[in-house]
Amino acid sequence: MTHFISDPDQDIRTTFWFTPEDSALVLIDHQVGTLQLVRNIASDLSLRNTVALAKAAKVLGMPVVLTTSQEDNVQGPLAPALQRILPEAYKRRIQRKGVVNAWADPAFRAAVEATGRRQLVMAGVTTDVCLVFPSISAVRDGFAVQAVLDASGSPFDLSEDMARRRMERAGVVLTATNTMIAELAGDWSGPTGAELVPLIGALAPMQQAD
Repeated sequence: MTHFISDPDQDIRTTFWFTPEDSALVLIDHQVGTLQLVRNIASDLSLRNTVALAKAAKVLGMPVVLTTSQEDNVQGPLAPALQRILPEAYKRRIQRKGVVNAWADPAFRAAVEATGRRQLVMAGVTTDVCLVFPSISAVRDGFAVQAVLDASGSPFDLSEDMARRRMERAGVVLTATNTMIAELAGDWSGPTGAELVPLIGALAPMQQAD
């Protein structure tokens, strides 16, 4: 497998490709209640893509950071599928008391920094609140961030569009689930590539017709 691996002295934001060796998956607030706010994309599709990212990270041996906000309120618990796929990350999840920008929570930021990875694959249940602020904050603190937009969503097209523009202007790279998994795979013919192909296939439109 051929990847571009960043030099330790190189600004990570100038590294072109994300690699499993340099990347961590960060999933923000994919909770059963908050998922109901997603309207620009079907909420079940957004969750399906989030689950695919989680499975890919597991195959690739990438560290995963999970965070939730006010689980005892209307936001509810983390989606059960993510609890099942990432039981250890779920046990270590950062349960925020209500701070909006997850990056402003010292425990969350410490958990991300503890991974030792400088490339962050990031998705938030809502693009316009859960994703936009921490993704920009992480870029400002020297991380390279790709925001996975179809594993996120917004209540309104306008708020989704404004959040995307704001992230892109700040240096966040916008991407989609299949593109992100393919970039991390690098080569479908390797052992991990063979495990990831079915994940990509399951995201194909013909698999979701029903």
